[in-house]
Amino acid sequence: MSIESTGYQTGFGNEFATEALPGTLPVGRNSPQRVAHGLYAEQLTGTAFTAPRHQNRRSWLYRIRPAAMHGEFQPFAHERFHNAFGAGPVTPEKLRWDPMPMPPAPADFVEGLYTVAGNGGPDLGTGVGIHLYAANRDMQGRFFCDADGELLVVPQQGRLHIETELGVLDVEPQEIALIPRGIRFRVTLPDGDARGYVCENFGALFKLPDLGPIGSNGLANPRDFLISNAAYEDVEGGFELLTKFQGHLWRADIDHSPLDVVGWHGNYAPCKYDLRRFNVIGSISFDHPDPSIFLVLHSPSDTPGTSNVDVAIFPPRVLAMQDTFRPPWFHRNIASEFMGLVHGEYDAKAEGFAPGGCSLHNCMTGHGPDAATFEKASAIDTGKPDYITDTMAIMFETRAVIRPVAQALEAAHRQRSYPACWMGLRKRFDPRG
Repeated sequence: MSIESTGYQTGFGNEFATEALPGTLPVGRNSPQRVAHGLYAEQLTGTAFTAPRHQNRRSWLYRIRPAAMHGEFQPFAHERFHNAFGAGPVTPEKLRWDPMPMPPAPADFVEGLYTVAGNGGPDLGTGVGIHLYAANRDMQGRFFCDADGELLVVPQQGRLHIETELGVLDVEPQEIALIPRGIRFRVTLPDGDARGYVCENFGALFKLPDLGPIGSNGLANPRDFLISNAAYEDVEGGFELLTKFQGHLWRADIDHSPLDVVGWHGNYAPCKYDLRRFNVIGSISFDHPDPSIFLVLHSPSDTPGTSNVDVAIFPPRVLAMQDTFRPPWFHRNIASEFMGLVHGEYDAKAEGFAPGGCSLHNCMTGHGPDAATFEKASAIDTGKPDYITDTMAIMFETRAVIRPVAQALEAAHRQRSYPACWMGLRKRFDPRG
């Protein structure tokens, strides 16, 4: 069984209205006494009712059955996917992993989720969970909902067909999908195998960053975000609803498909974005701007100018600054960085960082280009532009330390020799000039 896409609307944070059956949406009111076609009206809110209008996110759903109709929830075991980031010591060491192996046995999207690190939690209303997924079968007879945070899904290998209550997202590598907190969905795999990254945001909802001195254009354009049109299925049977709540999974029987929203209107909805449409901003004179110029989405914190989590990318671009070291410089940040490589090669590492792999550089941990990259970048002719092509990396940057979990630290695919890639940097100091 599969719901097919009925197309998309464009924009981020806009008010949308879409119906899969003509006459579904009420005119001039949200909750009429009798909804058309015998449907139920249900409001889904992602922010406080009294949030300022420009921040308020909510949608009205007109559905065949209310979301309250399901069996009793019972605990569901999934030891590899959690928010138990711990309170013990966190190593300041630089960490990197090879791509996560595909599962040896059949595993769907939920079964293939694997927690790497995180901070905060749903009980605190701040922080992130950082996960990987590796799956090789469709979700069958099962639906999933994350009540703890919104999910930013970054495919690295294989397409995802994501069927949600509010419509369908077809997502391929170098695109991202954003699924709001509380939305129920099912994932099928058109290519059989799929692998990628997931950022679970417990804090304020992702939004587009302000552009400030950049002006009115640049970075990710709102028109390039695609919002799913309404699509529904009216199916009865024996299904299960998995819900993540307070860091744990729960299971309930449900005798119908919850993907039964016939029409909806509002601004709280799944969307997707093609990272290749990002409008890169950079220097055309000298020096290397901060990586905030690569910001796609950010979740603000309670501290002005500081995000709960930033999502940045490093896409194809032209480096034209003269007399400048062009790769990312050596640096130590107050922020903590988790990186994944979606496609191609990353320009700050000569080898060892493969698509599907990831790295973690925590607060004030020194990092930057390896020895081979440094030597190459120090010798190039900066009078000519450097065209970086066929690449796409993504970074989740947080204000709090990202705590790696035990299974990631002990994983066989962790590169324990990773810190050695900087040991080839030789002493170059010469007091004579």
